[in-house]
Amino acid sequence: MKILFLCGSAEPGKDGVGDYTRRLCGELSRKGHKVQILSLCDYQTTCFTMEFQEVDEVKVQVNRLPILTLNKQRFIWSQEILNNFQPDWISLQFVPYSFNPKGLPFWLPSFLNKLKGNHKWHIMFHELWIGMDLNTTFKSKCIGLLQKGLVSKILKGKISINTQTDLYQSKIATLGYNAQILPLFSNIGKNKVSIKTTTEELELKFCIFGGIHFGAPIEKFIDELKQVLLISKDIRTLKFIFIGSCGAAIEEWKKVLLAHKINFEITGFVTDEEISVLLSGCQYGISTTPYILSQKSGSLAAMFDHCLPVMCVARNWEVKGFEQPLFSNLINYENSETINNFLDRKFILSNDNNLEFVARKFLEGLK
Repeated sequence: MKILFLCGSAEPGKDGVGDYTRRLCGELSRKGHKVQILSLCDYQTTCFTMEFQEVDEVKVQVNRLPILTLNKQRFIWSQEILNNFQPDWISLQFVPYSFNPKGLPFWLPSFLNKLKGNHKWHIMFHELWIGMDLNTTFKSKCIGLLQKGLVSKILKGKISINTQTDLYQSKIATLGYNAQILPLFSNIGKNKVSIKTTTEELELKFCIFGGIHFGAPIEKFIDELKQVLLISKDIRTLKFIFIGSCGAAIEEWKKVLLAHKINFEITGFVTDEEISVLLSGCQYGISTTPYILSQKSGSLAAMFDHCLPVMCVARNWEVKGFEQPLFSNLINYENSETINNFLDRKFILSNDNNLEFVARKFLEGLK
């Protein structure tokens, strides 16, 4: 099978959807399929380039169009790539802000419809529209309505539809389409030397990986965590490890941990191999992504793939009329009782965040 993947940008390590697409392509290539990537709005290149990007020891052909390209020229180059490759399927990896800085790519629906070939259409919704949550701003609601209209136009004629979250699946259903859940796999491959060390007997390590979301009840969580450990007479030293680029919200975590005299380490940027080793050296993970959006967190997928039970310590994010089902290896923090249950919980093995499993499920949806 020949599959052309469309995404916004394909700069390694700089774009989460681009990294996702590249890893999926690498796995599909190993399975004997022919794949290419076409990044339509690449902000890291100034001219049309064709290159081979390596992922998991597989080289993937990537065609990159600069973000400043005029739509007429963008179409000419894209159609030329289609004519040369002649894919059986085109898979659009959709995030509205990948195709327009303001999240309003009005040009995209007609652009996709004009592409000529014998291909079938697949679309993966990594995101839909903003303004869903009950506490959203009026501006976000207005932008969200425009984005919703764009999504409706893009959906027309797409015979295979995926998304990662139950929330997005329900929203797509309200538009009259049936989307199948395709779990998010980890972008961090497991390092073969990633093994638990004896330090876990002396330290209780929690990891926070990637961008930290604002608004988490950090002070309350840390205070109740210490109380639970005190009551249980757990004498291990507490340590928090912040992995990767965590963003500005890390400052609040640092402030609380320092006030409670809890050890922490900030790694900054590290390689994928180092991330795997660090994840494997911890007993638990912390996610700051709102519970209802947990299925779209690549950091959470990586922690699950490294067999870490995770506690969601995040701000409230609710959508009218939708109640998120419970997850096997993720507990939503509410109080000391949920912490106690979390620390006693063992990881339940699952293939959901395994690259090979997700690639196989992706292919099954195209049959």
